[in-house]
Amino acid sequence: MKIIETTDISRRYVMGAEIIDALKSVTLHINKGEYVAFMGPSGSGKSTLMNIIGCLDTPSTGRYILNGKDVSDMSDGELAGIRNKEIGFVFQTFNLLPRMSSLDNVALPLVYAGLSKGERTEKAMLALKNVGLENRAHHKPNELSGGQRQRVAVARALVNDPSILLADEPTGNLDSKTSYEIMDLFDQLYAKGNTIVMVTHEEDIAHYAHRIIRLRDGLVESDTINPNPTKAYIETN
Repeated sequence: MKIIETTDISRRYVMGAEIIDALKSVTLHINKGEYVAFMGPSGSGKSTLMNIIGCLDTPSTGRYILNGKDVSDMSDGELAGIRNKEIGFVFQTFNLLPRMSSLDNVALPLVYAGLSKGERTEKAMLALKNVGLENRAHHKPNELSGGQRQRVAVARALVNDPSILLADEPTGNLDSKTSYEIMDLFDQLYAKGNTIVMVTHEEDIAHYAHRIIRLRDGLVESDTINPNPTKAYIETN
């Protein structure tokens, strides 16, 4: 089942007298349950494509169907609703609120979804348990390691049971060992049936994905199945 389907999407920015074609006629589809990495150098269009897929931006031309809905011409309000329901975001910088506990950070999307306090707490605790952090539920971000903060961010992204987990450079602020731990978590989420789309410029991180789409100059340069995805086996003491 196709969960993401773009047809000839482009994105043009006008900056003064300069016109920048960030994306040029990109057509692709991603099925439910796939684990895909977008790769490419700076200026390749991968971040622009991620923003469109994440409903943070709209294409200048072309169509984008997300989980059966045409989101190409939706209003900002409609896009916000789609984002909260369909997409879980994981960012390089974690984007946690510093004065709130892990539990309250994870529960935040459920406030916008209109759930009661009891329902929010129950779902947020389950999401923290799924990333191995239920024992840090009442800690604030400054009381957590970088890897733990990213796990909280992943739990928050998953708490609404979104159609897609969209990860933008998810290991960009982490050391090598912690990066492997986060990629191991993504492996586990993929094994449970989650659809994961990851944006990275790091070749070794991209190779954890099962499909790699490379962009260059606003175009898809290649779209290949990764026959031997890297497995993130973590040493335990």
